[in-house]
Amino acid sequence: MTMHLLDNIPWHSLAGPHARYSTGTSEARRYAPGFSPIIGFANVHNPNFGALAAVCMPGEHFYCGGLSAAVPPGWRVDAETMASQMLWDAALPAPDIALPTVKLGPSHVPQVLELVALTHPGPFAERTIELGDYYGVFEGERLVAIAGERMAAGNLREISGVCTHADFQGRGLARRLVEMLIRLELQRSEIPFLHVMQDNDRARRIYERMGFRHHQEVALQVITRE
Repeated sequence: MTMHLLDNIPWHSLAGPHARYSTGTSEARRYAPGFSPIIGFANVHNPNFGALAAVCMPGEHFYCGGLSAAVPPGWRVDAETMASQMLWDAALPAPDIALPTVKLGPSHVPQVLELVALTHPGPFAERTIELGDYYGVFEGERLVAIAGERMAAGNLREISGVCTHADFQGRGLARRLVEMLIRLELQRSEIPFLHVMQDNDRARRIYERMGFRHHQEVALQVITRE
């Protein structure tokens, strides 16, 4: 079983399947600039921030999970919160042939970033969609909903970047995109998981009804190199 990887999924992703998208050392790594502002430590209880000094610029903001030690001088914590880590625990969703999806690529990045700026689905950057499969729904030329894959370790695959334009909410577009990704991942023998912020009760209830179950609470920090 690979469930233990979820206890420090940023590190196991950065040092594992996504090592080619990251930079750092055997003790601390970050996604390369442009991918996603996430950092990970081999030991979250004794994180080696010094190992990041050569790859993090002053003023850069990062998301980090599970730190239990104070950050050293030269770094500051801008925000702390909790998130529910949820695992898929249901059957394969039925195919949704009526959903008009488009696999997103480099040509769609400006539209993706525009939607992300409006909806704030979490840490996202111009090359995030290269970390996995991202799909969108268009209304004419307008991108109105997206969902995709971010971190990965073992047979675990994170669903992330889920968002819908405010003008198109209530139609189930994001839910249907997530179900499509779940089908793809289960067919690849992967286990879908995701994170929901502690104050987003509505999203948590939706995911529970879909078939996700709560796995554990994880601490999240937003930190900056000063």
